[in-house]
Amino acid sequence: MTTMDSRAIYSNPFHGFSIILLALLTCIGCNRKSATEQQVSEGEGFERVVVDENPPATPLSPEESMSKIVLPPGYRIELVASEPMVQEPVALAWDGNGRMYVAEMNTYMIDSEGTNQFEPTSRIKLLEDTDGDGKMDKYTIFVDSLVLPRVVLPIGDRVLVQETNLKHIWSYRDTNGDGKADEKKMVFRNDEIDLRNLEHQNGGLMWNRDNWIYPTRDKLRYKFKDGVLEADTMIDNMTGQWGITNDDYGRLYFSEAGPGLPAVQIQQMPAYGALNFKDQFTPEFAVPWPIIGTIDAQGGENALRPEDNTLNHFTSGCGQSIYRGDRMPKDMIGDFFIAEPVGRIIKRGKVLNEDGKIIIDNVYEGKDWLASADFNFRPINTYTGPDGAFYIVDMYHGIIQESEWSGPGTYLGGIIEQKELYKNRGMGRIYRVVHEDHELDTQRPNMLNEPAGKLVTYLEHPNGWWRDNAQTLLVVNNDKSVVPALKQIALGEKATLKAKPSDVTRIHALWTLEGLGAMDKDLLYKALADSNPQVRKAGVWISEMYIRQNDKAVIEKLSALKDDPSPEVRLQLALSLRSNETDQAQAIVKDLLAANPDNEVLQSSYKSFTETHRRIAEERERVKNISPEDRELIAKGAVIYNQLCTNCHGPQGKGIQVGERMPAPPLAGSPRLRDSDKILPIEIMLHGLQGPIDGKEYADMMPSMANQSDEWIAAVLSYVRNSSDLGNNATVITPEEVKEVRDRIKLIPGGATMQYLEVHKGYRNTQRNWAEEGK
Repeated sequence: MTTMDSRAIYSNPFHGFSIILLALLTCIGCNRKSATEQQVSEGEGFERVVVDENPPATPLSPEESMSKIVLPPGYRIELVASEPMVQEPVALAWDGNGRMYVAEMNTYMIDSEGTNQFEPTSRIKLLEDTDGDGKMDKYTIFVDSLVLPRVVLPIGDRVLVQETNLKHIWSYRDTNGDGKADEKKMVFRNDEIDLRNLEHQNGGLMWNRDNWIYPTRDKLRYKFKDGVLEADTMIDNMTGQWGITNDDYGRLYFSEAGPGLPAVQIQQMPAYGALNFKDQFTPEFAVPWPIIGTIDAQGGENALRPEDNTLNHFTSGCGQSIYRGDRMPKDMIGDFFIAEPVGRIIKRGKVLNEDGKIIIDNVYEGKDWLASADFNFRPINTYTGPDGAFYIVDMYHGIIQESEWSGPGTYLGGIIEQKELYKNRGMGRIYRVVHEDHELDTQRPNMLNEPAGKLVTYLEHPNGWWRDNAQTLLVVNNDKSVVPALKQIALGEKATLKAKPSDVTRIHALWTLEGLGAMDKDLLYKALADSNPQVRKAGVWISEMYIRQNDKAVIEKLSALKDDPSPEVRLQLALSLRSNETDQAQAIVKDLLAANPDNEVLQSSYKSFTETHRRIAEERERVKNISPEDRELIAKGAVIYNQLCTNCHGPQGKGIQVGERMPAPPLAGSPRLRDSDKILPIEIMLHGLQGPIDGKEYADMMPSMANQSDEWIAAVLSYVRNSSDLGNNATVITPEEVKEVRDRIKLIPGGATMQYLEVHKGYRNTQRNWAEEGK
């Protein structure tokens, strides 16, 4: 199916020249490739036109919806699956045989209040293309009766699944080949109930190049050993939301929908701590360009362009992916794509590496790679497929905002009722984008049935999907007969491959050896001395297995890389050594810092590392003088804050800067948290808060937390009032105090304003003054 609208919308033959002139005037950094060069290579006349400022919400057939999707010239979209085969799809993954597992959230937002949202009626479906035409024609319900499944990750012949509100991770397996799971085992146990809003719980799992499995949130990562997940606790909470991706070298990319950050935690691996820069993506990259009015944006008029009602900033970015296939234009390989379901667009960025600092630059000026004029088009996940195509999960759902922001009295609640968006459910589409100049790969994967020797050959496949799955299966199957061949490949020898291995293939071989427990020092030393900087970097990263053992010989070898010409190698050296307390390792780190004063990533990362450890020590010392009960309450609040509140208020309560705006006010040093008035912060939590604060407008509204327990609210308030991280030092708030305020107030639909709270300040002055009573 071609994109019919593109002929009408992309119509100005002089547009390419005007954009070139504009790009020359606004180029950011002389060593970056101009976004315009990318545009022109895909055809001139690529122009955005808003086709409807107040579009109808009537659902369209898949074919009609496809005709509303606009792509650059040469690209076209094809239907892979649609309702009733899939309904409410949110994520997908392929196993080693290329079978597609699709997670369905069948109870997600059936109305503006999220009625019956946690009923166990959601599913994982298994889809197959039996005739090889690229369209799914067979499905079975692989797992039934789930609560809003949010993770689906095949590992060998098992599929890992995580549900909403639970922190357990389960493994499902089909032992008799009927397409339905008949074996269920818990691979990770955590009995704690996840009380966060479903939008802020874990939104993905990925087996990465380093053989760790990473989630999108929290402080854990996992190793898959003997059929279970062994957890490792990291120093900082990761704050990604829905979706996770990596590049050829194992760098992870997260995103945060709440504060409108299309890319976070992209500078270093999560195990080394959180590190972000304001300029790690260009300002334009956080700006969507829809082609229809997006009046269902939660922010209302403030989130829309007055001239055409289109979304003016990211508000729900998710499902990001790095395209790593081989059946698209070469200049698309390695690019960063992120979906925006409120904007009905997918944005494309160029990943730039400037002396070790990652920056994502916009590819198109004033337009997006994909945009739809279908009101119900909701792209929420993207992938590189085994055939080399670019895949899109379209939930095709009327309401795309959780009930905390869309209930009665809210702006969005009114739009939902006006347009009857609650009627648009029970549908869903999976698409693939292809290019007219490239044929798709028709080879069907059969990795689950192939020997280890054959899997090794896939490490040289030009499509990253094949390489990743081959490495995972080699490690999981633990067949060490291929170790000699892997060592040869790691050294750059052809071995069993068709050609001399690329640096990417060699790095896969190194990590596969690490996963098999077959790495040796001789091979490691050769990797450290390799001519390719990415191979050297991988060697430093892998050497951590010896650094943890205080291996003096390995650390001595690493010291030779202090003056490595690659800033990435030097940065990795500092990251890998800085937690080792030996004089030998610390001297190397000290030398690196002294020799690289202008390396922003290296210097900022180390400063953050030392500051984090200082704050942890200070906090540990400070709470010694607090009662055990208060200490426990504050500790619970710290977990809540780091898992939820950092999205908008920042890890240290200083707020998050998104271009020229902040989604929410800073909490550090806030007078509303430091004084003796306990009722005001409780009211803010119960009512929610919108509008200007201290004369300043913020992009987002804080939803009411009234549905949370008294203890939950007391815990998070006690933390933000008592955290040295936030610079606050006030008394704790108890669950009983929260209950007393809750019993006395009437909640305001849509959230209170500071003006309202100030008008009612007399209430707080005339009611019980807990501070004066010594509470």
